Amino acid sequence: MACDLILVLDAQSPRDVTPALRQLQGTVRWVKVGLEMYTSCGPDAVREIAGLGFNVFLDLKLHDIPNTVAKAVESAAKLPIGMLTLHTCGGREMMQWAVKAQQQHAPNLLLLGVTVLTSMSASGLAETGVADLPEPQVVRLGRLAADSGLRGLVCSPLEIAPLRAALGAGVSLVTPGIRPRDAKADDQTRVMTPGEAARTGANFIVVGRPIFKASDPAAAARAILAELGAAASNQ
Repeated sequence: MACDLILVLDAQSPRDVTPALRQLQGTVRWVKVGLEMYTSCGPDAVREIAGLGFNVFLDLKLHDIPNTVAKAVESAAKLPIGMLTLHTCGGREMMQWAVKAQQQHAPNLLLLGVTVLTSMSASGLAETGVADLPEPQVVRLGRLAADSGLRGLVCSPLEIAPLRAALGAGVSLVTPGIRPRDAKADDQTRVMTPGEAARTGANFIVVGRPIFKASDPAAAARAILAELGAAASNQ
């Protein structure tokens, strides 16, 4: 199974990352625009980055009443994006409304259900009233998302295998919490290397700081892509 790299843009403005992005043109295909940049610059940030030739993964983690989320999906569908996230804990009806809006307004947009954040540990879940460990909670939310019509999920790399066992190969899995062997874990608690995630069954891995903090971001990205390629050829 082929696995691709998504570069996280941890910045408030496209201007902050444009020099690095120009170095990465032709190497990295996908970039992730999250809440920090979107809150600061809005839809124009998405348009500017897409204009540089990148596929945009818009990570807004929508979570609201069904009608509001559906309208947000409709609005986002007007932007040049390929992926959009929502929280699976919003429930079946919310996800079904989101899928209906996506199918009507952007048939090629991949809606991704966020299961359990990679920063959450078992104790963190317990504090929110979830008694289960992360893995069974991720599988529960993954099943609910698939039953609601979602075709993709965001999960820790440690939950790739149980999700594949539960849902098969038809659901795309996007995995943050990826760190090369020599990189710091930072605020991620459930991590895996790029090659390990690819061999386990990830479709996309999400990496930010290990690339942007490298002395040569393009070389760091190429090393990760080479690791993904090697993992795919050995399967």
